[in-house]
Amino acid sequence: MPSRPTSLPDDIDALKALVLQSRGEMQQLRDTVSTLEQALNVRTLEIEQLKLQLAKLKRMQFGRKSEKLDRKIEQLETRLEDLIAEDGASEQKATSMASNVRKVPRQPLPEHLPREDRVIEPPDQACSECGGKLKPLGEDVSEQLEIIDSAFKVIRHIRRKKACACCDHIVQAPAPSRPIERGIAGPGLLAQILVSKFADHQPLYRQSAIYARDGVELDRSTMARWVGACGALMRPLVDALQQYVLQPGKVHSDDTPMPVLAPGNGQTKTARLWVYVRDDRRAGSAAAPAAWFAYTPNRQGQHPQSHLAHFSGVLQADAFPGYDKVFADGRVREAACMAHARRNIHDLHVRKATVTTTEALRRIGELYVIEEQIRGQLPDHRKRIRQAQARPLLDDFEAWLRMRLLTLSTQSDTTKAINYMLNQWPALVYYCDDGTVEIDNNIAENALRTCCLGRKNFLFLGADSGGERAATMYSLIVSAKLNGIDPQAYLRHVLTHIADYPVNRVSDLLPWNVADKLALLQA
Repeated sequence: MPSRPTSLPDDIDALKALVLQSRGEMQQLRDTVSTLEQALNVRTLEIEQLKLQLAKLKRMQFGRKSEKLDRKIEQLETRLEDLIAEDGASEQKATSMASNVRKVPRQPLPEHLPREDRVIEPPDQACSECGGKLKPLGEDVSEQLEIIDSAFKVIRHIRRKKACACCDHIVQAPAPSRPIERGIAGPGLLAQILVSKFADHQPLYRQSAIYARDGVELDRSTMARWVGACGALMRPLVDALQQYVLQPGKVHSDDTPMPVLAPGNGQTKTARLWVYVRDDRRAGSAAAPAAWFAYTPNRQGQHPQSHLAHFSGVLQADAFPGYDKVFADGRVREAACMAHARRNIHDLHVRKATVTTTEALRRIGELYVIEEQIRGQLPDHRKRIRQAQARPLLDDFEAWLRMRLLTLSTQSDTTKAINYMLNQWPALVYYCDDGTVEIDNNIAENALRTCCLGRKNFLFLGADSGGERAATMYSLIVSAKLNGIDPQAYLRHVLTHIADYPVNRVSDLLPWNVADKLALLQA
């Protein structure tokens, strides 16, 4: 819509059309605001209900110990954190609609914390209007809570003002960018909160208690909003990470169950976290490794099929039937996991060692000895060694397994373990024909360890939105670790720059692209 009267058309019909268009845009904006307000009101109501339930349970808990009661409190605490984080994500997305951003009362920053002043002078030495000399006029001071070397500090941004002595024109440097608009948290503090929650598995209410011991009152609601806002802010970066991981080539995939609270009844449902890892370092590649996580509310096959809709190459994964349609048209080649097949035999061997399990484990061990010798070599060399040494062992192993089936009961656990291997045999031995492929899928399984530890500590996620946020953070944290980068230092760098970073260049902030800068900062 034109902003100046001089830019309006002279034609009456064109003016009428412009008015109608403006009315339509205003109505659409009102509808959007109304929808956002309704969603916000629903979340606000549930948040208040959860706070009342928590207060009641904590009163009941006082003076007695009950594991069941403790678990219920943990569930409600986690649910509350995810709901408030969703508020923070919504506010971050709505920053361009200032009237729709809810103002949260802000407590003054503690007086006992040390202050660091960062004075920002106006960029011009002379008046841009008339060229006159500038004179001091005053200053604007804003404070930001930061944590440096595990110690809190308040950063005071002092923006000096100057006025022209000739024409009274006022100049002042723009305010420095903040990760969260109007937020008091610095990028270092936000990075520590995120890493503590998603890498060190400390829920926000526990972090709040830890910070209180340092004399800094950061309530769980405030931090939850920050977490939600950071998740929304870094979404474009994770999209770029997904694009990198799922480019044509070879990808490892795995998934793990994640209990999630179902709203309303306090029960949990089983959702999934999927991981897709690109890591060809064992095949001598210099390409950066990376992991992309995705959250889904269940384990239906449509989810990996959707994730891999545009992928072509080799997918190394377990025997989950949901991948079958991915392999159906030949665009994606299946490579199975020898470690997964071995695990079935090993579990039987631990329970009761037999001649069959002992020999099967010995034969698989010989294959891994070959892999140790060629790890890090180029694909052609790996393929040549595998064809000469591993392939004969595998052919003999297959014949031996089929012979053992003739001597075993069809209902025995050993038979089931052997049949699992034989049913997967073409995919299990495919690594001999492709030097970029690994003998197993341990690369993906290792990437899942971080969220498995989180599941052990949290017991569950608070909501589906919390699962999606966790997938975002795990993607960045695990990718940083794969590249030998401290996740906290990496997230601090990202949060320092991403708010003003051009979206079409956001891939510049992927871990391997900033590794050199971080190394210089830490030197």
